[in-house]
Amino acid sequence: MARTDEGVTGVFPDLIQYIWILWLCLIILFVVIELLTLEFTFLMIAAGSLLGGLGTYVLGGPWWLQIGLAAVISALLLFTIRPLLLRTLKKGADPTKSNIDALHELGGRVMTDFVEGSGTVKLDNGETWTARLTASSAEARPVEGDRVRVVRILGATAEVAPVVISPSPDLDPDLAPDKE
Repeated sequence: MARTDEGVTGVFPDLIQYIWILWLCLIILFVVIELLTLEFTFLMIAAGSLLGGLGTYVLGGPWWLQIGLAAVISALLLFTIRPLLLRTLKKGADPTKSNIDALHELGGRVMTDFVEGSGTVKLDNGETWTARLTASSAEARPVEGDRVRVVRILGATAEVAPVVISPSPDLDPDLAPDKE
């Protein structure tokens, strides 16, 4: 007994007619991912899927045109609208450094003498950190009360370098050059 195309079509529905469900699922997935990342990338892909994919389906376009337009519109949105949105979002941002970025180049005072390159410092922001000397200043032996500056943060340890304070002639008249 030979199978005919009519018999196969009657038993298996044409899956292309349900592609709108796939587009809706993709759009919802992209919006959920966008809510987790907040970078506008998946929002642009969701908009491209909505306009290009689902929009072309509603207008009666074939599946390959739906995919193509969704990709093109998503790419256009990613490279045109997304940078504008990011720039607008960051325009009102606080330029003050925070967290570890705020500690870079911050000054501090040695709380315990450095032994074998390690000690404790109290930074100018009031935090007390375990500290290690930088490789370039490993020969230095900062003692309690000496000034240091943070070079970088390595985990829970601040890498510091001693601050060399040169005497200012304005503060001590004996150090001022003779004027004759």
